[in-house]
Amino acid sequence: MTNYTIKNKNISIEEIYDIVFKNKKLSLSKTVISNINKSRSFLEKKIRDENKPFYGINTGFGDLHNVKIDNDNLEILQSNLLKSHACGTGEKVESNIVKLMMLLKIISLSKGFSGIKLETVERLLFFYNNNIFPVVYKYGSLGASGDLSPLSHMSLPIIGEGEVEYKGKVINSKKVLKKYSLKKISLGLKEGLALINGTQFMLSSLLYSLFDAYRISYLADKISCISLEAFNCDMSPFDKLISQIRPQKGQIDVSKRVLNFLKGSSIDSISKEDVQDPYSFRCIPQVHGATLDSINYCSKVIEIEVNSVTDNPLIFPNENKIISGGNFHGQPLALIIDFLKISLSELGNISERRTFNLMSGKRNLPSFLTKNPGLNSGLMIIQYTAASLVSANKQFSTPSSIDSITSSNGQEDHVSMGANGANQLREICSNLYDILAIELISAAQAKDFNIIKSSKVISEFLKKLRVISPKISNDKIMFVEIKKVNKFIKNYKIKNLFL
Repeated sequence: MTNYTIKNKNISIEEIYDIVFKNKKLSLSKTVISNINKSRSFLEKKIRDENKPFYGINTGFGDLHNVKIDNDNLEILQSNLLKSHACGTGEKVESNIVKLMMLLKIISLSKGFSGIKLETVERLLFFYNNNIFPVVYKYGSLGASGDLSPLSHMSLPIIGEGEVEYKGKVINSKKVLKKYSLKKISLGLKEGLALINGTQFMLSSLLYSLFDAYRISYLADKISCISLEAFNCDMSPFDKLISQIRPQKGQIDVSKRVLNFLKGSSIDSISKEDVQDPYSFRCIPQVHGATLDSINYCSKVIEIEVNSVTDNPLIFPNENKIISGGNFHGQPLALIIDFLKISLSELGNISERRTFNLMSGKRNLPSFLTKNPGLNSGLMIIQYTAASLVSANKQFSTPSSIDSITSSNGQEDHVSMGANGANQLREICSNLYDILAIELISAAQAKDFNIIKSSKVISEFLKKLRVISPKISNDKIMFVEIKKVNKFIKNYKIKNLFL
């Protein structure tokens, strides 16, 4: 297993992907360690030498910010913070997202503006490197004072509280500490805040959705090529001359990708009865391309957030300042989460329309793509499923960021709801794999009813598909096929994911 050293420099989205999917172990560079220690030393001296309130360090939290806390109780204050704020509900968050939460929190703390002890960061590193995943729950964050509840659950095992998932089993954190002969950490001043203020829950969920978004974008383009062949479409809408006079980058990239996928296909040599194709085929460059542009834009915002410090208050040793601000507010993420929800949902929307057209009895294709309609319903009802999923995605796409509910007795009076949006985005991505699987089943079935010779790329893709999902001659239980094809496209190897 390879290692990745966190240094005093920005980390790219591609590096994050590499760390996650190659399961690299983490370490801290000497410079990062020095920055963490410098920030901690400054904070301790500042609090020791100056007899004045600093938010959350020697005061209460939220609307209790004016309540001064005695120095003797500062450590209790921080552990109480974790306990009281760990009030998540709903399903357990997937362990891969929790692991990424820890990675992102470590990156943020490593910048040296949080005043946390090195020992505490190293405990997070230990959990990460040994696949010890704190149990975190989906709901409870407003995405404004940071992801307070999810990050509290993530941090509880540091102080020997809460539960962890270890080797596939959920156990009390005390057991795993005992197994590794570790003592619980007593949090010092400000450390609880450093751990739970931040955007790492919604950001980790968003990052996984971004990785899915690039994969879904690629798959939508490739699967649509099979639909184009199956429906005997005119390929002139993909001509580079069209994109030259409307040079949207996504449109250009999608047109190129589709033409590359179909290089060698006989689609252009087959006569066409229809002058034009429906928009769901003809406007693939414009619709898929707009989504790809939005994915690339969101990627830039996400990369900035990955390399940002989002807890509070912030420690500036060189300027001799402790500043309480609002870097924990999730609005930059909440807006792009909603943008991505809408953009990705459109890929499902247009995919379902192609599925509908393929089984409508047009272009010399049999109704519902079966040789014996009546006795067999063929693929009739999988289009219903696609329509249901598309409708669900439209509902999930309602912007979460347009909502705000005042909390903490009015002190925290505007929130982003980015965490809820991130949860919805995960649902949209999950549904999209099923929607695209349904189009792939339909397009592959339709291909067997026409004479167009596929390109080498598409032929190889279909050959792999047919190993796990043969042509459907008579009615069969279709949820099994959808499940198999979903798994096929999720695991399909893509060389250049980040277009």
